[in-house]
Amino acid sequence: MEITFLGTGTSQGVPVIGCSCVVCRSVDYRDKRLRVSVHLQVQGKSIIIDSGPDFRQQALREHINHLDALVFTHEHKDHTGGLDDIRAYNFRQQQDMPLYAEPRVLDQLRREYEYIFAEHKYPGIPQVQVHPILSDTDSFWVEGVEFQPIRALHYKLPVLGFRVENFTYVTDANYLSPEALERMRGSEVIVLNALRHEQHISHFTLQEAIDILEDLAPTRAYLTHISHQLGRHREIEAELPSFIKLAYDGLRVVV
Repeated sequence: MEITFLGTGTSQGVPVIGCSCVVCRSVDYRDKRLRVSVHLQVQGKSIIIDSGPDFRQQALREHINHLDALVFTHEHKDHTGGLDDIRAYNFRQQQDMPLYAEPRVLDQLRREYEYIFAEHKYPGIPQVQVHPILSDTDSFWVEGVEFQPIRALHYKLPVLGFRVENFTYVTDANYLSPEALERMRGSEVIVLNALRHEQHISHFTLQEAIDILEDLAPTRAYLTHISHQLGRHREIEAELPSFIKLAYDGLRVVV
């Protein structure tokens, strides 16, 4: 499996509009963070988790010329705002795009993208196949690839992370139950969100993420959904345990 980090930033991205902090002014490419998303190439399939507002730019940058499915963690706009751009894949592949999400998330997509789901469709709009994720404990299959859901809380909003083979991906979370942590245990690679140093209402802090990862002890771990408040990439990564790295846009990891 090859994982490509399409975006590793927060809902505002980094740099933040109008901000002149040292991170937002950094010339290090690793400090330039689009909205959070990952691309999986696994078992011959091309699958993206979350299509935020930067989806088009990310797909062009990484030359993702074929896409088999989209999987959503939750309904927030920084994770769904690029859905319209699947049209290019509809045209290129001459087929509908499979979407996998919880029913609540699909309902939100129907409201925000009413034209996609309208009874009488305008020519050229995105074409989708809807696949509800009906359980947060039972595995489901995305185009033949097994996904194991990992339930997390994003403040009070239930969101999903996913384990695919020996890779686990959890973003936008500030709580994982003991049961969820056990489902993650044994993964070779774990990706976890780490927003900043200070407490936050809906995201893990850097130290909270480190504590979880040290307990789970994967071979490798990567932090994502990183705010400009965390600090510059090269400085923060130098202080991390050796098996934990800060992810950055364009990073490729093979599991």
